Amino acid sequence: MNVKCPICEKPVTWSEKSPYRPFCSKQCQLIDLGEWASEERSIAQKASHQAVPDEEDIEAMLAEQQDNFFKH
Repeated sequence: MNVKCPICEKPVTWSEKSPYRPFCSKQCQLIDLGEWASEERSIAQKASHQAVPDEEDIEAMLAEQQDNFFKH
């Protein structure tokens, strides 16, 4: 099976003979790593149905805890 290198789009054979797969070379592999490290690449996050709790939500959750919850 052949795939395209994600960096330069050269064809890459998906086998043990291609040690840098899915990349065509060590150079393309390092370019990709650098892009992830500098956060130029990222995985899209699905929108969460739960909103981040605000201060009031946190206080309400804490009020629901048993009195001895924080004594451990």
